[in-house]
Amino acid sequence: MDFSIPEETQQLLRAVRHFVEGAVIPRETQIEKEDRVPDSLLQQMREMGLFGIAIPGRYGGLGIGTLGYALISEEIGRAHGAVRTLVGISNGIGSKALVAFGTEAQRQKYLPRLASGELTCAFAMSEPGAGSDVGAITTRAVREGDEYVLNGMKHFITNAVHAGLVTVLAVTNRELGTRGGMSVLMVEPDMPGFRLGRAHETMGGRGYGRCEVIFEDCRVPAANLIGDEGRGFQVAMACLEEGRVAYAAACVGLAQRLLEMSADYAKQRIQFGRPIAEFQAIQFMLADMASLIYAARMATYHAAWKCEQKQECSQEASMAKLLASEAAGKVADSAVQIHGAMGYAKEYPVERLYREARVFRIAEGTSEIQRILIAKQVLK
Repeated sequence: MDFSIPEETQQLLRAVRHFVEGAVIPRETQIEKEDRVPDSLLQQMREMGLFGIAIPGRYGGLGIGTLGYALISEEIGRAHGAVRTLVGISNGIGSKALVAFGTEAQRQKYLPRLASGELTCAFAMSEPGAGSDVGAITTRAVREGDEYVLNGMKHFITNAVHAGLVTVLAVTNRELGTRGGMSVLMVEPDMPGFRLGRAHETMGGRGYGRCEVIFEDCRVPAANLIGDEGRGFQVAMACLEEGRVAYAAACVGLAQRLLEMSADYAKQRIQFGRPIAEFQAIQFMLADMASLIYAARMATYHAAWKCEQKQECSQEASMAKLLASEAAGKVADSAVQIHGAMGYAKEYPVERLYREARVFRIAEGTSEIQRILIAKQVLK
């Protein structure tokens, strides 16, 4: 393993850290209040190239490798979740299918606009009756000449509110299911039969632009099919694999921020005539938090390195996602405990970060799904 970081990546990491600390964190309250990322922040993100970190250079991106992207995802993980999500989807499930399976014409049409931040994307897979059980998807795409007619409804689709491109997993042959019966289509909001449904109010996730996406005889050009018809399940799963590594890195970033906040607070909070950092009970919590973060970080870096080396990394990706998301939850809980009433108060960021951390064990594949995937590899 070689986790050495090229100088140009180190420079980008410093720039991202400066952006997060100096521009995003001071405006988190505004993002929460307005339920959107301010235009000025979006423009800064475009200028920094954050929307195209992992998109190949020939399409206008930075073309950074999996390990470098994981390192940057960790830094962005410290930021408000709305910023993290915009960057993560643009570089992950929103563009990976195009990069890996798209035609050259499709790549030329969409990737430069995604990399520049001109185009925002979403990935539509979950449905009311199909979350972890992808095989239960009912959204149907029927080929009619040079078009597919799409019918169905997706929900909890992040970025859908402002997406200019929605990548959709749909059934094209119900009898075959996940073994040759699903396909991936790129849908633009101005295509006839596309509309947004109700917005989802969740315990966290302000600014995520999350809502239902409804297709009513939505006509999509056959040229917008990614990969071969019937290969959609494989396309989707391939995109999720590396995405889980980046997601794990974001979990590590949020947990690291909570640890630093907790350590700072413990040194300032006076009880019984001295800082609570001097009490062993607090020290043990901080030690456990730091150890969980270290284990999750190393698992994530190793998984990222294996992916970058083009080695089989599905098990490591699932392990990293499982460990990092679970660690973030435990660290967030300890952070609230250390902060006491201040950690429970909405006026302080710990309460919000605690709620943000909860979704990590659900999104990008639940902890239970990760355990199933890991166990299958163990039992091979």
